[in-house]
Amino acid sequence: MKSYLKKSGSIDILVSIVFAIIGIFMIIKTDLAIKIISYVLGGIFITMGIIKSIDYFLSKGKYDFYNYDLIYGIIAIIIGFITIFCSDLIESMFRIMIAFWIIYSGIIRLSLSLKLHAVQIHMWNVSLILSIIMIISGVYILIQNGALILTIGIIMLVYSIIDLIESVIFIKYVDELL
Repeated sequence: MKSYLKKSGSIDILVSIVFAIIGIFMIIKTDLAIKIISYVLGGIFITMGIIKSIDYFLSKGKYDFYNYDLIYGIIAIIIGFITIFCSDLIESMFRIMIAFWIIYSGIIRLSLSLKLHAVQIHMWNVSLILSIIMIISGVYILIQNGALILTIGIIMLVYSIIDLIESVIFIKYVDELL
């Protein structure tokens, strides 16, 4: 169990580093970031749609009344083109997804800080403050319709630093939690 928790904490550190890199990129190259995100997501949807459509015809799915691979494929291709050509829509969706992820992570960290307090670890209050900052940051991103990618990049960078600190605290004290 201890190795699983430490591995989970290490994965959190990796995710934090990836978020930091994305945040820095979004701060430096705002317009390019949205275009890249739109093209990558659109490409993924189109590729998956083509694969589903081909799979439908290769598996003789047209004779199976419960095989909807062709429908899934067509829908994925349409979503892919919409994603590529509607980058403003992608910006809004991306903002909402990031906001929910930060709020979720903040709530999980809040729970962890309370567990740290229960086992009398002196760093619990730092963890509590950081988790509250994470939740507030997530709510700000969620309710701020006009939030620029720059703002989101800055908040993602702050989030990743806070999450990194939290993960290190968690890994350091995992033995005492069990």
